[in-house]
Amino acid sequence: MCGICGVLSLGSNGTDARLIEKMIGTIRHRGPDESGIHCSGRIGLGHARLSIIDLCGGQQPMPNADGSLWISFNGEIYNYVELRKDLERQGHQFASHSDTEVILHLYEEEGEECVRHFNGQWAFAIWDSRKERLFLSRDRLGVRPLYYTWKDNCFVFGSEIKAILAYPGMSPEIDLIGIDQLFTIWCTLPPRTVFKGIEELPPASCLTVEDGRVRRWTYWKLDYGVGYENWAEEECATKLLASLTEATRIRLRSDVPVGAYLSGGLDSTIVTSIIRGFTDTPLKTFSISFENAEFDERKFQNEAVQFLNTDHHEIRISGQDIAEVFPEVVWHAEKPLLRSAPAPLYLLSKLVREQSYKVVLSGEGADEILGGYDIYKEAKIRRFWAAQPESRIRPFLLKRLYPYLNNLHSQPVAYLKAFFHVNPVDLRDFLFSHLPRWELTARIKALFSEDVRSAIGSYSVLEEIRDSLPPGFAKWDHFAQAQYLETSYLFPGYILSSQGDRVGMAHSIEGRFPFLDHRVVELAVRIQPTLKMRVLNEKYILKRAAGNLVPAGVRTRKKQPYRAPDIESFFASGKPREAYVQELLEPERLRRNGMFNSNAVGKLCEKVRSGAAMGVKDNMALTAILSTQLWIEEFINTPGHRSFGQRGSHHATI
Repeated sequence: MCGICGVLSLGSNGTDARLIEKMIGTIRHRGPDESGIHCSGRIGLGHARLSIIDLCGGQQPMPNADGSLWISFNGEIYNYVELRKDLERQGHQFASHSDTEVILHLYEEEGEECVRHFNGQWAFAIWDSRKERLFLSRDRLGVRPLYYTWKDNCFVFGSEIKAILAYPGMSPEIDLIGIDQLFTIWCTLPPRTVFKGIEELPPASCLTVEDGRVRRWTYWKLDYGVGYENWAEEECATKLLASLTEATRIRLRSDVPVGAYLSGGLDSTIVTSIIRGFTDTPLKTFSISFENAEFDERKFQNEAVQFLNTDHHEIRISGQDIAEVFPEVVWHAEKPLLRSAPAPLYLLSKLVREQSYKVVLSGEGADEILGGYDIYKEAKIRRFWAAQPESRIRPFLLKRLYPYLNNLHSQPVAYLKAFFHVNPVDLRDFLFSHLPRWELTARIKALFSEDVRSAIGSYSVLEEIRDSLPPGFAKWDHFAQAQYLETSYLFPGYILSSQGDRVGMAHSIEGRFPFLDHRVVELAVRIQPTLKMRVLNEKYILKRAAGNLVPAGVRTRKKQPYRAPDIESFFASGKPREAYVQELLEPERLRRNGMFNSNAVGKLCEKVRSGAAMGVKDNMALTAILSTQLWIEEFINTPGHRSFGQRGSHHATI
């Protein structure tokens, strides 16, 4: 429950007065630790912050010494200690011990270029009264969100879209192109969101508002064109471990206890093991287990806990648990969801808060930067098959890759060849690695109503992505291309958002991610693909780096992607688990909201009730329809008046 918000007025004095009155009166659902506002002249800033560093500071947006600068800040700058020492040597004097003040002093020294020096995760706004300039910035990988819009000659921004919708006179509308994007690539392409006229500041971007003009620029890029280092395995593993250890060390900076997520996978286990090397006190760890054995990883979690001797806490998740909290999860996500997976993570963050913790480290990001996902293996197998497209043996590698996809195993080779795009034309497509996933997801759009499909027309998000790929992308190797697509789109737009910031901050839990230290990411970019994936052995170099830091069973286990039950969470024995499921899928409610074809949805529901619904497409379709209906009811039909779940907000609102 932390975030930033604010308004910059370009209007009359009357507008300013209303702005200030609104800022004072409507900072609500604030964090349990710190919250406050600052209103002066044409600017109003507000935030609700967790007390993590410098517990006595930060009751409201912070000024510099002479009051010419004010900052509202969400996140952490982990290298603030080193930056402060440099600034003190240059003559800067500090009134607090917070990382917030370091941002202000570095801005005084270097202006907008200050962001290039920060190591952390952030969304902040600085009001420079001398220049009458508002400066916004977001961290490199997009851990912390930031949104903005114009309303009545006012620039309105916040860490939550709910903050913007709270501004007087805002009337939320659906952006159907944003919906189309989400129903294809699982997220929207910044600056677009699913709300018309409300934009998202892209990761690694800054924005200034000055003299009524907006300028946006990028200060960091994920660039696989820098070339690979000719490191031997041992040298590469040593460099990777050293970089990850340093990234973990500075993310332990806190005035409150720090815990860790321990999923039973390699990534979280190695991070937890590194943490153990920096403390002699018992380390609290947290994990999810599932009643359904298909999704459960307790065997490996227990092995890691015993090996690391942590004080472990587990939450066991059932389908009923997911159904009960799903409306709350959609409320916090502020957009439709294609999977139920964020719901267990929402409950996990609740467990962490109940244990009086508010900071946890995790292994998030390792799969993206070091080649851990099945989609990287899949692309490699598809290219291998395409070298001999008539082979009857090579297609079986794909079936071995996805043992949990029963529907896939029953398909004939001809179907697999078409589905996985195994032909020369597709091999030349820059989006080759992601085409099967994105086209499978896009099939859900067949359930859109005629009006929605007509409004979207011939728009193609895949064409937009092709047109926006960075210069030199065509010269990157295939593995790098796949990594870029995964890390640039799904990762910030879905993993770090719906499964990260939103479900964590819903319970005032700050996640910290050593693998997302930009120095670790930049090192990983330079590692040869053959060290990231040795044949089909994913994250090979990380396993080498892990050595005796993790138990053998965790290091050598077959990777299990994080998943949660979808249809079975909302239906049991063909019947809805919760009343809202039945209510939102009724034909009249579907027709009233206008997003989906009620007849087509009815046929899907018949499959679900008969037990015939199966496979990824049906699971995604049902979850997507249900979450979209929830989203429309909560944000479009009756904004500010919750119909389902508990009312709440994890970021500051204005």
